[in-house]
Amino acid sequence: MPDATTPPAGTPTRTASRSTIRILLADDHALVRRGVRLILDQEPDLEVVAEAGDGAEAVDLARTLDADLAVLDIAMPRMTGLQAARELAVLKPGLRILMLTMHDNEQYFFQALKAGASGYVLKSVADRDLVAACRAAMRDEPFLYPGAVTALIRHYLDRARRGEEAPEQVLTPREEEVLKLVAEGHSSKEIAELLFISVKTVQRHRANLLQKLGLRDRLELTRYAIRVGLIEP
Repeated sequence: MPDATTPPAGTPTRTASRSTIRILLADDHALVRRGVRLILDQEPDLEVVAEAGDGAEAVDLARTLDADLAVLDIAMPRMTGLQAARELAVLKPGLRILMLTMHDNEQYFFQALKAGASGYVLKSVADRDLVAACRAAMRDEPFLYPGAVTALIRHYLDRARRGEEAPEQVLTPREEEVLKLVAEGHSSKEIAELLFISVKTVQRHRANLLQKLGLRDRLELTRYAIRVGLIEP
């Protein structure tokens, strides 16, 4: 049972004054949310005004919440942070987005930028970087944890010299949704109901996923979904 200092996911916290940056925090681990909230709420200009336990809940909260900034974990159930970021960028164009992740991964970083995020912060150094990242986002400045800057620039320049482009998203947003649900163990009928599409369409998406990714079955799809951060092992 949550204690008095840790509101459950989906519960707005106290209302921030207009002089503070109002933050929507989404992470599927209550202890992580609590730690991040403690980091942010101790700053006079930052306040977590609502918490969500997954990306879908964050999108629902954002529809009615007067927030300035969303801090999203990348790997969450139902809807990942990357999926939520894409939806929020359309739903609330003025909402700034930061990705908070345990993955020091170049592909995730570029996908986060494509999804509309203005910053990428590692959980391992959140106590050092997150506050600065929040303030940078509100100034419309990009933020990347310092240790990755040199490596990312070097990798990007290496690809450019070889005539290669920055990593692109392999799957369409709909294929990604289907893959996530398949990996979570849902049947074709359940996926069809969740996404409001036909079972035949689900089966077509699954066949496309197997062909695109060069995989053979549900087990390999699940392993791929874990590897790219759509679900946690």
